[in-house]
Amino acid sequence: GIDESTTVAIFSKVSDMKSRGEKVNGALCVGQPDFPPPPEAIAATAEAAAKGLTSYTGVNGTLELRKAVSEYLEKEKAVKYKPEEVLVACGGKQAIYEVMMALCQSGDEVIVPAPYWTSYPDIVKLSGAKPVILETKAEHGYAIDPTALAAAIRPQTRMLIVCNPSNPTGCAMSPEQVEALAAVLRRPENEHVLVLSDEIYERICFDGLRHLSFAALEGMWERTLTINGFSKAFSMTGYRLGYLAAPKPIIQAASKLQSQITSCATSIAQHAGVAALKSPLSYIDGKVAELQGKRDLALSLLAKIPGVTTPKPGGAFYLFPDVSAYFGRVTTSGERLEDATALCLHLLAAYRVALVPGDAFGAPKCLRLSYAATVADIEDAVTKLGACLAELKKG
Repeated sequence: GIDESTTVAIFSKVSDMKSRGEKVNGALCVGQPDFPPPPEAIAATAEAAAKGLTSYTGVNGTLELRKAVSEYLEKEKAVKYKPEEVLVACGGKQAIYEVMMALCQSGDEVIVPAPYWTSYPDIVKLSGAKPVILETKAEHGYAIDPTALAAAIRPQTRMLIVCNPSNPTGCAMSPEQVEALAAVLRRPENEHVLVLSDEIYERICFDGLRHLSFAALEGMWERTLTINGFSKAFSMTGYRLGYLAAPKPIIQAASKLQSQITSCATSIAQHAGVAALKSPLSYIDGKVAELQGKRDLALSLLAKIPGVTTPKPGGAFYLFPDVSAYFGRVTTSGERLEDATALCLHLLAAYRVALVPGDAFGAPKCLRLSYAATVADIEDAVTKLGACLAELKKG
């Protein structure tokens, strides 16, 4: 069956508690930046409404935005897409859903590296295909292992999903690591496999890491479905604006689906998207530097909690600590916490802090926390997590 998004469910619970007047620190449970969109995007939002840019656009998006996306991808990612090879959607999630529905069917398999973004397996199931979970290891920073990938590919493998940098782990694979995956896919026996490259966090990389777009790798452009958008680096989550860049026949198939789902993305959001892409990217770079500092702060606080291990991520804005050393322990009220979900519910009820259990991401030993939050919220949440774990007694 299809499951409700766990992150959405916990965020809803937090919203309900707040609506009852309860004070809750929910800042670290949702994948949403804590800084505003570029000022140029805000100005363009008002301008679009004032100028009357409030009508339907073409299903694929305005030519102006698709041209801006093409220019951005060529300049920043070294990949060439014509405007007709871009489909603008109501968020990256819709773009993923449409291209999966267009290309996958019953009998197909889609390789989903774990830990994974919660929606990937369910979107695969909705297409009729079967998700094949490919485990990655904390000691390797959760990077996809080329040898394991090669072993997972079968004649019925239709697609590999690569989320780089990763939600939920923050793993940012280096150009060398990404090239090693492409080398596996170039083998004659693997030429039938497409790649869904989710690059929504591509601008949020730390420690000087250079993100390499999968479509820029030799022989991969024709086989890559590039997903990107405005929610993360541009902090425009509520605008619901993302896009798919791919060969034209794939765009046409996904566009047919979109014409029967939502038609176009919002005209006002599209106008703001153009302004965002043309704004000085130094604004985002400054915010990324701030996020790196927050990552380091949160890591240092987590390191003080006995028995909790956290790989150092190279991108996105998530930490993914392993808290399984505390499973089976008992709260002061006598409740035994058998797993991450029970731990998160106890943390929310007793300490008013919301984090997301790793079960939702295919990693039941872990929790996900987003440090795209204020320093005060980070310190409060991680300190209370430490206090929560410290009060648990061995059962």
